[in-house]
Amino acid sequence: MTDTSDRIEDLVQNANTPERIMEISMTNTDVANVIHSVEDNAEAIFTWNYEKGERPRLDKLYEKAKTSQWNGQTDLDWSIDVDLDELANEPDPAEVAYFADSPESPLYGFSDDQWNQVEIESFKWSLSQFMHGEQGALLCTAKIVETVPWIDAKYYAATQVVDEARHVEVFAQYLDTKLDGGIYPCNVHLGLLLDDIINDSRWDMTYLGMQIMVEGLALAAFGFMHQTTKEPLLKKLLRYVMSDEARHVAFGVLSLQEFYENLNAKEIRERQEFAFEAALRMRDRFMRQEMWEGFGVDVKQMVEYQLNMPEEMKVFQQLLFSKIVPNCKKLGILDAGDGWLRDRFTDIGVIQFEDWVDTATEYEALDEVAKDRATA
Repeated sequence: MTDTSDRIEDLVQNANTPERIMEISMTNTDVANVIHSVEDNAEAIFTWNYEKGERPRLDKLYEKAKTSQWNGQTDLDWSIDVDLDELANEPDPAEVAYFADSPESPLYGFSDDQWNQVEIESFKWSLSQFMHGEQGALLCTAKIVETVPWIDAKYYAATQVVDEARHVEVFAQYLDTKLDGGIYPCNVHLGLLLDDIINDSRWDMTYLGMQIMVEGLALAAFGFMHQTTKEPLLKKLLRYVMSDEARHVAFGVLSLQEFYENLNAKEIRERQEFAFEAALRMRDRFMRQEMWEGFGVDVKQMVEYQLNMPEEMKVFQQLLFSKIVPNCKKLGILDAGDGWLRDRFTDIGVIQFEDWVDTATEYEALDEVAKDRATA
């Protein structure tokens, strides 16, 4: 077996093993360093074909993006005061009971005040990872402008670069001015995934990793947070971001559909393996290892407890894949190669979303609803 095959086989066998997750889940020890460099192996591609509209669905996205720009400084009311104690969600009673009732639990004996602090820190942690992921999208989309060979795709990707810069800006401003600068470092699992996406020389892997996997999960996470938060500034911010993200994911689906039709079985398998590894890293990052270290609890024990939670308590983590799985099915990689990726998504408990609406079909509705509610 090749090194890549060995790594993938290890992931398949140990997808739900705490030891595998903990092996790479140390806190970022280089948080004081504000510069992180990644080797970008891709070629910058010029195209001398300037025929706008050769790919009508991409052209339609581009035209929609040009009229959907918003300004984080003027369209959001930053004068709104945010009470951090009221901002965090009430702890889930079932989750509290799961972690608090067993003497073997790392959170056994936590007081109500400590549980409230868990919710506050979880909120800060989530927004921090959103911000880091948006910077990853900023770099990846700039790379797509360079590497995709189609002029319609270059045009649209250029609008997404502007979108992602705006997303980084507003999340950073919210964390700094409303959450007292409570920024967590980039989670190691997310960071490794972003590194892999940037490092890969194949332009479609940038699409698959960022537009389908990272952005697909972000779209679901933003929607969940929008439903649960009552804070008006954050609610409007998330709606504006979601209106952009729906187009971004659709951009990935529409572009890769055409490209994947011409790939052979070996090439498709490589994309399936990449998608599975990306899915694991995104799931593993929601173990919040660096946050638990701040509470002084045994991180490995926390990872194991979270992996072993009853299925009915994993609804949030599973829902985060509600955009990814149908989009992979739309691309034809879910069932290719005797359903290898279907089996992997079954292993990690997310295959039930396969028949949910894919983003290429629903993006216009998401875009319009997002804008309407943002102005409500």
